[in-house]
Amino acid sequence: MSTAEFDPLRDEGIAYALRLLQAGIPVELHQWPGTFHGSLAVMSADVSQRQLAELTAALRRALAE
Repeated sequence: MSTAEFDPLRDEGIAYALRLLQAGIPVELHQWPGTFHGSLAVMSADVSQRQLAELTAALRRALAE
């Protein structure tokens, strides 16, 4: 799960990830400082490229289990 620092839904995303963990569901939570809802769409930004790389790596880890 990925949340953006300046996303109005950030706290809900964090709470959801914590509930999943409490239910015994494996989850990774990634908080991206300085980002906003939809900022991943700005692919020219360094942070967006790092986000995409980390999200891809997390998906690979999850599928390898």
